[in-house]
Amino acid sequence: MSGHPEKANGGPLKWALLGAGAVGVAGLIYIIGQSGTKPAEPQESAPAAQSADTSGFASKISTTNAGKPASDYPFVDAAGQPTKIAAFKGQVTVVNLWATWCAPCKIEMPTLAALQKAYDGRPVSVVAISIDKPDKAQEARNFITQHPPLKFYNDPEAKFPWEMQPAAQGLPTTIIYGKDGLERARIAGDADWAGAGPKALIDRILAEG
Repeated sequence: MSGHPEKANGGPLKWALLGAGAVGVAGLIYIIGQSGTKPAEPQESAPAAQSADTSGFASKISTTNAGKPASDYPFVDAAGQPTKIAAFKGQVTVVNLWATWCAPCKIEMPTLAALQKAYDGRPVSVVAISIDKPDKAQEARNFITQHPPLKFYNDPEAKFPWEMQPAAQGLPTTIIYGKDGLERARIAGDADWAGAGPKALIDRILAEG
């Protein structure tokens, strides 16, 4: 990635991004699928989510990075205005990193929309950040508009995944931040966000105050 030569050797996400032209769409989807199902971090299940889970969601949760602050790297909103995760402080923020060329990302998006709907009127924001480059940004915007009430956010430089601490290891990656802006949980790979497991996890984080 331009401007990040020191990060060019790390993670399946780099190969997915740089290999698009070389391996084609089918190969790229395979890479994303593999990276999404092999998290780099050890997994620790959140008890509240596990007790209500019937879909295996809890087994995907990693709390290894709990307590780390959100990245300060900017991305843009639907109006093209720069914003940061810090703008959502005071809310439980579910940050989902995705792209139009990532099949698992698109499959889980309706369930993320359902999660946002379930918390209508409560301090929970699902922030789906597309890392599509400018030539694909409109396609990404059109896709998000099919899944209200989600809003369109874009990282046109596709650097956000590597600005996280630690860096995302594939797409999709979802990070849940507490109201204080600190990480509570992370999932590498796709998940069903519409079930009882995710809601139990969000409810627990909401209850932390």
